Amino acid sequence: MIYVVIDTNVFVSALWTKNNEAPTYRLAQLLLDGRLKPLYNEEILSEYKDVLNRDKFGFNKADVKEIISSIKEYGIESSRVPFDEPMLDEDDRVFYEVTLSKDDAYLVTGNQKHFPKTLMVVTPAEMLEILEQD
Repeated sequence: MIYVVIDTNVFVSALWTKNNEAPTYRLAQLLLDGRLKPLYNEEILSEYKDVLNRDKFGFNKADVKEIISSIKEYGIESSRVPFDEPMLDEDDRVFYEVTLSKDDAYLVTGNQKHFPKTLMVVTPAEMLEILEQD
């Protein structure tokens, strides 16, 4: 099983795209199918709810609810592991620190520059490549 923390921007892109082959869309589908094991905490769920329900996006509320329900159903509620280094965007710290709660977890993001350069921080396309090797 592949453990992942999915940055909010990945879901924004997945819901936004009309391309069913886009890496973000494909990852969201894998999540909905229970093929990924998401790690989350209440702060992350709260951000998902806040951002994905913003009027400016106009996302279907049922789709947003399905994503959050799937995360809770298939995922593991995890604690933050403190990371004492500065980060480019402090709002992203929670995603990184929850990823640190599981040794073999990945953080999937479209904003790699917001996080420390490590092998666990991957783009959606890189995550799909990892899944193909598994």
